[in-house]
Amino acid sequence: MGEHGGISTQRVAGVARLSCALSEGRTRLRRLYQDGAAKIRMPAVSADPLEAVLINTAGGMTGGDRIAWDVDVGAAASASITTQACEKIYRASSDHAEVRVNLSVGENGRIAWLPQETIVFDRAAFARTLNVELAVGAEALVLEAAVFGRLAMGERATQGNFHDRWRVRQDGALVHAEDFRIGPDIAATLDRPAVAGGAIAVATLLLVSPRAEALLDPVLEIVGDQGSASAWRVKKSGKLLARLYAGDGYRLRQRLVPLVELLNGRAGLPKLWSL
Repeated sequence: MGEHGGISTQRVAGVARLSCALSEGRTRLRRLYQDGAAKIRMPAVSADPLEAVLINTAGGMTGGDRIAWDVDVGAAASASITTQACEKIYRASSDHAEVRVNLSVGENGRIAWLPQETIVFDRAAFARTLNVELAVGAEALVLEAAVFGRLAMGERATQGNFHDRWRVRQDGALVHAEDFRIGPDIAATLDRPAVAGGAIAVATLLLVSPRAEALLDPVLEIVGDQGSASAWRVKKSGKLLARLYAGDGYRLRQRLVPLVELLNGRAGLPKLWSL
């Protein structure tokens, strides 16, 4: 089914897998598999981390569409993953669009999962699962942001269903789990003062790293009064979790940009990100 309704048929199916490892002092591509609408491009970089750009060549998703991304980072290697553009989730008359993400990082490796925002249209149905497996000493920076409608275009997602499920394990132990679910009355839920107070753009950012606790104060300064952040010790590592909301996607990104620059170390902001 397309954006404007009609019979539900699967427009998008894609699977892409990327594996990288440390070799001769640099993180280098080991294997790349692409099928269907899921593509991965590798910009040229002069130093770590290895950079990868995910592309859904269909330009959006609707009911029945399926995309899967798998990234494996070897021991002591480092990778930064982003998307070519915001993913658009269009109206669905039946079924739901689904994205599955599996990330694994070897001992003392690092991954930054930094896709651009997911834009949710009215009456969309979407489910995403994110599974992260970290070895001992591995670090991960994980971001997902969603914008429910496009106010600049006079569009707001009032009805629909959105489900985001995260599971993060380190050395086999569960260190973070969450299920964010909103719908079918998306706008009414976001309007509640205890939820988002009418904001339509939300983001969750997770850092698993021994550096997490030391970064809490500067993170709180950036987040401001439209969100919050906390940090904990987790076994031999640490965890920092930040949640943000804003009146639109542009104002959300204004704070996400300095947050990612702060938490992503010398890798900084993905080149495709901009304000």
